[in-house]
Parts: sequence; C-alpha cells; structure tokens
Amino acid sequence: MATNDLMMELQKDSIKLDEDSEKKVVKMLLKLLEDKNGEVQNLAVKCLGPLVGKVKEYQVETIVDTLCTNMLSDKEQLRDISSIGLKTVISELPPASTGSTMTANVCKKITAQLTGAIGKQEDVSVQLEALDILSDMLSRLGGTLYSFHSSILNCLLPQLTSPRLAVRKRAIIALGHLVLTCSGNIFSELTEHLLAELKKNESTSTTRTYIQCVAGISRQAGHRIGEHLEKIIPLIVQYCNVEDDELREYCFQAFESFVRRCPKEIDPHIPNVMGLCLKYITFDPNYNYDNEEEDEEEMMETENGEDEEQESDDEYSDDDDMSWKVRRSAAKCLEAIVSSRHDLLQDFYKTLSLVLISRFKEREENVKADIFSAYIALLKQTLPIQSWLHASDTSGKDDVPLTMLQNQVPNIVKALHKQLKEKNIKSRQGCFSLLTELANVLPGCLADHVPALVPGIVFSLADKSSSSNMRIDTLSFLHVLLCNHQPEVFHPHIKSLLPPVVTCIGDPFYKITSEALLVTQQLVKVIRPLDKSCTFDAKPYVKDLFPGTLKRLKAADIDQEVKERAISCMGQIIYNLGDHLSTDLQPTLKIFLERLKNEITRLTTVKALTLIASSPLKIDLRPILGEGFPILASFLRKNQRALKLSTLTALDILVKNYSDSLKPAMIESVLTELPALITENDMHVSQVAIMFLTTLAKVYPSCISKISGSVLAEILQLVHSPLLQGGALNAIIDFFQALVLTKTASMSYSELMKQLTVPIYNSGSAGASLTLHKQAYYSVAKCVAALSSACPKEAPATVNQFIQDVKNPKSSSAVKVLAFLSLAEMGRTTNLSAQRELKTVILEAFTSPSEEVKSAASYALGNVSVGNLKEYLPFMLKEIGSQPKRQYLLLHSLKEVISSSPANGLKPYVEDIWALLFKHCECTEEGTRNVVAECLGKLTLVNPSELLPQLKKQLSSGSPHARSTVVTAIKFTIADQPQPIDALLKGCIGDFLKTLQDPDLNVRRVALAMFNSAAHNKPSLIRDLLNAVLPSLYNETKVRRELIREVEMGPFKHTVDDGLDVRKAAFECMYTLLESCLDQLDIYEYLNHVEEGLKDHYDIRMLTFIMLARLSTLCPNTVLQRLERLIEPLRATCSTKVKAGSVKQEFEKQDELKRSAMRAVAALLTIPEVEKSPVMAEFSSQIRSNPEMASLFESIQKDSASLPTSESMDMS
Repeated sequence: MATNDLMMELQKDSIKLDEDSEKKVVKMLLKLLEDKNGEVQNLAVKCLGPLVGKVKEYQVETIVDTLCTNMLSDKEQLRDISSIGLKTVISELPPASTGSTMTANVCKKITAQLTGAIGKQEDVSVQLEALDILSDMLSRLGGTLYSFHSSILNCLLPQLTSPRLAVRKRAIIALGHLVLTCSGNIFSELTEHLLAELKKNESTSTTRTYIQCVAGISRQAGHRIGEHLEKIIPLIVQYCNVEDDELREYCFQAFESFVRRCPKEIDPHIPNVMGLCLKYITFDPNYNYDNEEEDEEEMMETENGEDEEQESDDEYSDDDDMSWKVRRSAAKCLEAIVSSRHDLLQDFYKTLSLVLISRFKEREENVKADIFSAYIALLKQTLPIQSWLHASDTSGKDDVPLTMLQNQVPNIVKALHKQLKEKNIKSRQGCFSLLTELANVLPGCLADHVPALVPGIVFSLADKSSSSNMRIDTLSFLHVLLCNHQPEVFHPHIKSLLPPVVTCIGDPFYKITSEALLVTQQLVKVIRPLDKSCTFDAKPYVKDLFPGTLKRLKAADIDQEVKERAISCMGQIIYNLGDHLSTDLQPTLKIFLERLKNEITRLTTVKALTLIASSPLKIDLRPILGEGFPILASFLRKNQRALKLSTLTALDILVKNYSDSLKPAMIESVLTELPALITENDMHVSQVAIMFLTTLAKVYPSCISKISGSVLAEILQLVHSPLLQGGALNAIIDFFQALVLTKTASMSYSELMKQLTVPIYNSGSAGASLTLHKQAYYSVAKCVAALSSACPKEAPATVNQFIQDVKNPKSSSAVKVLAFLSLAEMGRTTNLSAQRELKTVILEAFTSPSEEVKSAASYALGNVSVGNLKEYLPFMLKEIGSQPKRQYLLLHSLKEVISSSPANGLKPYVEDIWALLFKHCECTEEGTRNVVAECLGKLTLVNPSELLPQLKKQLSSGSPHARSTVVTAIKFTIADQPQPIDALLKGCIGDFLKTLQDPDLNVRRVALAMFNSAAHNKPSLIRDLLNAVLPSLYNETKVRRELIREVEMGPFKHTVDDGLDVRKAAFECMYTLLESCLDQLDIYEYLNHVEEGLKDHYDIRMLTFIMLARLSTLCPNTVLQRLERLIEPLRATCSTKVKAGSVKQEFEKQDELKRSAMRAVAALLTIPEVEKSPVMAEFSSQIRSNPEMASLFESIQKDSASLPTSESMDMS
C-alpha cells in the first residue's frame, strides 16, 4: 500500500525531494523490486517511470546500473521485472532535443551493459530481453547513441547466426532501428557484411536470415539501401532458384520492400523480378490442377457432398507443404509492382493479368486473398482519371489498357462465377470486391455475364450461413452493377433478384437494411425506366417492393440512416410506379407529411417530394399540398442552408407542375419568406430564390404584384452589389424579363428602368467619380439590355436617351459609364446603325479625362461593332491605323469584337485584322503588346489551319518583343474545353516551347506562362514533350547571380533581382505539373529543385512550401527518402527572428512565411511512418518545446481540421 501511495505522490507535479530523501526512495524502490510478492514488484516498477523525471541524474544512473545487474541474475522473476523496469525508464527519459545531458549518459550506461549481455550470455531469454530493450532504445533515442553505433553493430551481427531463430529475429528488428539513425559508414559496413555473407552461403538457414535482414533494413530505411541494390538484387535472384520454400518467400518479401521503398533504383530490375513472380505464383508442386474443369462439372452434379469433402483444404494440403508461402509472397510482390508502376499498365495486361486470372482457382485461402488484392490493385490503376484535366484528353492513349481489360472480362467471370457459390465466405467476399472494382472501372462490361453472376448473388443473399458483412458486400456489388449497366440486362432476372433483396430490407441488422434499401431504390429505376419505352411489365413486382419499404418507412424507432434511405426509396417507388399503387398512395403520402414535420427527416423528405412532384406519371399530390405548403414555407426561415435550397427547388417544381391545385393564400405564405433570402451574403441561395420568383411571375402573374415592393428592393440591392456575377446575374436578368411581361402597372418598363438607374443618376455632379462598384455598372447595363430586348418597342427611345446623356456635358462620369455599357450590351444583340451620332460620340469619349469613361467607351465600340460588323469593323481598323494615341483603347475594342463575334461573321475580315495586329506586335508598351497577343490568339481560333503556321513563322523574327507577343498569343489559344485547334496545336506546341531557351529573359517568362496554361488547361498538349521541356524548366529555377543588381536609393542600397519573376513562373509551372502530369515526372529530380527553392526568395519559398505539402500527399515515400534535406530549410524558416526595428510589413511577411512553412510541416507529419525519422522526431519535439512555434503549429492544425479535405490550390 505504501508503494501505491508513493506512486500517487510521484505523479503530482508539486512533489520535490531533497537529496537525502531521493537516496532513500531510490534505495527502497530498488529493494522492493526483489520483493517476494509479485504485486509489490509491479507497483515498484510503475513508480520508476515518474521518478526518473524527479530525481538527479546520478540517482537515475544508480537505478539503471542496478536494473542492468539484476537482468543478468539467475532468478527468472527478477530478470523479468528488471527488464520491464528498464523499458519504463527508457520511455520516460526526456528526448535528446530538449538538451538534457542525462538522457545521453544514461543511454550510454545501458548500452554498454546490454551489448555485453547480448554478446557473452549463454541464457537465451536474457539475450532476447536485452535485444528487445536495445531495439526500444534505438527506436526512441537512436541519435543519442551515436558513439556506440559501431559497437552495437558488432554486437548484433554475430547474433544473426545464433542457433535460436527468435534471437535472430530480434537482432533484425534492432538493426532495422539502428539503420534509421546510423552514419553512412556504419550503414555501408552493415551492407558489406550482409553481401559478403550472402555470397558465402554457408547454410540455407543463415542465408534466409540475411535475406530477411536485407528486407527489414529496406523496409525501415529504403532510401539508404537504394545505392547498394545493384549488388544485392543478383544475389537474391540467384537464391530464388534454390529448392527451399521459406528462402524463396523471404526473397520475394525483400523484392516487395525494394519495389515499395526504392522505386527509382529497382526500375531496371522490374522485368526480371516480375518474371520471377509470375513463375512462382503458379508454383504448386504437390497439387494437380489438370483436369479441374471436368471435375467441377461432375461435382456440380453429385450433390451428396462427399466429393466436396475430398476437395477441402485440410485433407489435401500436406503439413510440410510450404509452397503456399512462396505463392503468397509472389502475389504480394506483384501487388507492390502494380500499384507503384502506372506506366507499365499495358505490359501488365499483356503478361500479368492472364496469369493472375488463371490463379483465381488457388486452393489456399490466404494466397487467394492476396491474388485477388493484386488484381484489384491492377484494376484501380486502370481506373480512368476522373477529373476535368483529363476530360479533354481523348487522345486514345489511355484506352488501350481498357480495351485489353474488356477482352479479358469473359475469363475473369469464368474464373469467378462458380466460386460465388462456394461455402467459404472469405473467398466469396474477395470475388465480390474484385467484381465491384471491375464494374466501376469499365461500366457496362458485365452486361453479357449477368446470367452467370445472378445465381451467386442470390445465393449469398439467401444463404443462412452468410455473415452480415458478406451480405453487405453482396448488396453493395449489386448496387454498383445496377448503376453501371443498362436496365434491359436485368429484366429477365428481376424475378430471382427481387425476393432476396426484399428479405434483406426486413433484416434486423440496420446496416443490411440500409444497403438493401439503396439497392431497391436502384432496382425500381431498372424495373420501369421512365426515360425510354420499355416492354417489361413492372406491375407484378409492386406487391413485393412496396410493403417491405412501407414497413421501414412507418417505423419510428430505427436507425437514422435507415429512416432516410426508406424515405428516398419510397420516393423513387412513387416516382416510377405511383400509378400502380392505387389505394396505397394517399396513406403513404400522409406518412411523408409526418416526416416533413420531424426535424431529423425533413431534409430527406423534401428531396423525396421534389422527386415525386417531377414524375411524368403526374402523381396526385392535392391531399397533402394544403398542409404541406405552409410547412415548406416555414423551412425558408430555418438556418439550415441545405434545407433552404432543397425547399426552394421543391417549391419551384410544385408551382410548375401543380399550379391548378395551389390557392393564392398558399402562394402568399411562401412569398413573404422570399425577400429575406435575397442577399449578397449567400449568392447561391439568392440565385435559386430568384429563379423560383421567375417561375412564379410566369405562372401566377397576379401574385407577384402584391410583393413587388419588398422583393424588388432586395433584388435591386443585389444588382448594385460588387459581388454579383455568373448564375445569380443571369437569374436576375431572366426575372426582369418575366416581370416586365406580366404587364402589371407597377412593374412597367419605364418603372423598372427608373428603379435600376436611379442610384446612378442621383450620384452627384459632373466631376464626381464612380460611387457604385465597377461591377455594378456592368450588372445594371445587362439588366437594361434585357428589359429592352423584352420590350423592343421601347428600345429606340432608351438608346436615344443614353446618347443624349453622353453628349450632355453636365452628366457625371457615372452616368456616362452606365450609358456606354448599356449601349454596349444592347448593341451586341441588335443593330444600332440607325443611330448616326454613335461613332462620333464614342470617339469623343476616348479623350475624356476619366479613365472609367474611356474604357467603357472602348467596350461600347467593340460590342456595338459585334451587332453590325459590316459598318463598324472597317471603320475601327482604319482608326487603329491612323490614331496612334488612341491605339490602346481601340485595340481593346477589337479584342471585344474578336471574342464575341461568331467565327463565320469574322472570316471576311481576318486578313486585314491579322496584318494590322502584326504591325503592332513589336510595340514597346507591354500593356499594348498583351492586348495584341490576346487578339492574335483569339483570332487564330477562327481559322487555325492557316493562321497557326503564320504565328509559328514569327518565332524566328529578330525582335524579342515580337517573339514574346507570339508566345503569349499561343497562351490565349489554349482553352480547357476541347477545341478544333487542339490537334494542330499538339503538332507545333513543341516549337513554341523552344522559346524556354530564348536568350531574352522576358520571352522566357511568357513562355513559362504559356507552358503553365497548357499544363493547367490541356495537359494532353505537353505530356509527350515533357522529357525535352523539363530540363529547360528546371534550368529557370536557379538563381542567376548576373541578374541581381544593386540600386542606390539615397543613402540606402537596395538589391533588385531581375530573375525573380522568371523563377516564380518556373515554380508555378512545377506546381501545376504535380496536378496534371505527375506520372511523367521523375520526382527525385523534381525534389532537387524544390529543395533549392526552399532556400530562395520569400515569394518562391511560399510556393515551394505549398508544393511540399502537396507532395506529401501525392508521393509520400519519395518525400520520406529526402526528409533530412527538406527539414533543414523548414527549420531555418520557422526559427528566424525579425530584426527589432523592422517595419510592420516585414513582421507580417515573416509571420506569413512561418505559417506557410508550418503548414508544410503539418503535411509532412501526415505521411505514414514519418515518426521513424530521427530528424523529424527531433524537429517536432523542438516545435513542441518552443512556445511560439507550438502555438503556431496548433493554430495551423485547427485551421486544417476545419477545411475540406482537398488541399489543392488553383493557379490558373
């Protein structure tokens, strides 16, 4: 009891011991370790942990000495308790980075004693304990034992030949921890020793151990063994051919760890290793598979079960037969190769796929599971990359493996379909997970094989002995199958499929029920697809489907997920089969009403009602609308965003499809809720609300007039907001057009016009600048144009009014800007040639003192020309030629014309425009050159086959300005959607990319911007050129001394780096390549440049920190290998101090830099196995011990917890 009390005291922070009592406590505890009572011993050991931190260093050394001596004692109990004591002490020692010398001294003491004990001990159990403690110490404090590494190595190597296998095993584990921290010399010494012993091959048993040791080292420190692989691999290959199954197994385990840990170095040996794997995966000398096929057929017929017993594993497999281990390790090694080498996919399908399929008949369960998982890895690699990046990449290159897979599907089904009825659950689950993956990779590929698969599915669902996981797996496979194939395929099998699924809906286990409801929902769509005509009669199946789902829908005391899925499933049943439900329909809809009133189920119910209301079967919803509508209206007040959005969608469908059953009072209850939803704080909700208002204005024009005031006020507020754009703006435009067509007095054309433009007309005198945000003028102008196009009779007067506003010298610049923008929006769609004064008015505005008016006039000229190319375009080209002062504005107008006109309209003028642009492509003004480049690029899209070669010719022109304009023009021809120009671009983009080696700095910078745009929007253009382009790209990441100059600013000297922009552009390209062409990069080479960037200028470091974070998720193993070199710059950044007298910006800049570095550290810490790296362990303890860094790290972790998972940033 006293010991227990002591432990309690020691755990408190307040306790302080003086020297005398320290001595007594330590002495007593050590004595208690030898107590006869086990309980007392246990408590005494527990006290040691907290005591280590409380007493002086020499007392800890006393404890350790005593424990080490006790370990060598003859009494077994004392030995055991001492080894536990040592482990406790080691785990309590403070890590080396805290700077205490105690840890180092204590460790040295222990190590000296342990190495002695391991070396000269006859008793194996002591050796085992000592090895165990040594492993513990090396893994936690390896770096501290630096001076002992060579003696530890010398003590461990002889143990690899120990007669006891357990000793060898623990020695291997200890070596694994040693190689993490030891120096290069010691590592070389170890590998030399292993190589020498492997060559000697004294006995098979030691060779096994040495190969295991190589594999162990590779798993722990793969990045270090890479350079020795050249020598190691031939030896291991040679041992694969020795007749010894365990030895072979270890060989394959070593290969597997090489493939995973040293991908670069193993590369030349992959074909060789793969060949061995394929040879030994079929290695089964004690079993004859020959006449398998016939046997199985007979077995199917003999149902009495005795033959089956014969087949079972236990009877057949010899106890001494170890060949299954070889097969299993070969399968695992193949899986490692497949998952790490996406580039060899086609070869895999040629050689490996068929061999794996032929081994699906494997008799050993464990091996079969690994063969399945290797094949699943292959399928996962084949999965087409589902991202917008590759959507436009229809190059056909990715389809080859898919076609090869498609041809092998029959073999796969043939190999699996019989196994779906086997007794063994594990192998059935394997089959289903493989088939699920297959159906996901190649939707539709199993269409011809459904008849073969259905019996297996039914068997697994109905089989009494199936575990619940087995059923869930089967149901989820069935769900994938139903989603990925055409409905007609399943019609012949509905009769057999439906009953077991319905039985699963009634299953007591909620996970099975919810999975079954999901399948049923999909089945309903299959039984009666409403989007195409179908001869299949669904009526007989309604009586099976409906009651089971209804029972789950009614139950109130079931799992939340089941409730939600029952509602969705019933919604689907009513949507597809509502006309077959006759008297059951109304009571079911009443349940939906109940579910609407419940807070937990209301969102799902709203979605289900939306589905039902949109059904082409015109389901009768009248009985629930009266009560349901006000409930829906009340949801618009709730704080839950998803509920608001779903409710608006539901109301919209109800108003469209059930207008005759709604009473004005019901509509008004909804209308009063709408004004509050229209705000700039949530544009998406506003957009959906305004779309609903537009529907109302069309269906119930009379109701709109009642609420016009409040809603209009909110909408106008939104029109004048700087945030309005895209979808929400289009919704407002549609709404105004619908509104003006309701012909209500308070909503007339003139009234709406007035309300739109009043704030601008009232914005003050002629000299005042713009009061509203620039974006608001564009929004108002678009609305004005929309109203004019809805009321064409009113339009000419409005145009006149605007022209008068512009001419009036008293008009403020705000009014002029609005007038020009509105003329632009109206002129784009209608021909304004009736207005004679328009040209002169616009050209006069080009000399206006206000920049805003000038740019609005230039925008107007461009858009008015779009509406009337014949008259305006020649005029504009003439002006560009004759007015050098107004060039910039006129070129902007031209850009508008080229961007907005249809291609065939422009064709007659292309040559004139082209010639004119080329005159200006050498302009010294960069702004003008950029506009010219954009015009050239967009013009090239009009007639690519003729114009692209002309751009290419310009590359050889003498002036760097012309070259930079041409390269920038190419950037504007690359869009993220497929374009006719793509094929031509692909052929010649290589020539444009050669400008990456241009002598002119600026040309290189724009070439990088163009390359970045291609990598971001259309990776297919550059994928095949990367080998040629990457050296030039990496070259641009280097700091050029000759570009750094000193500028004297008064008394200060300031350095300017002209190469910074180019470097920044190069690193941005590197980041983009990570997203789009990762599989084409040599990550090791790539990391060398990231490493340099980590020490560069502020902007570049910010970029490389983000790259590092991305790399830690994309290729963690490679980053692990380079950790030592990457951590140093991060540590330097995190621990810099800003000079005391610096300006505020300097502090903010450093703070942002530290945050960014810390984010990279947090990302590195998510890599699996990173904690084994001593450098990282030391750095993270440094972060924890430094209060400033620790608080920064915590705040970063909080931020990342609140963010969504995808961490990618967009740098287009």
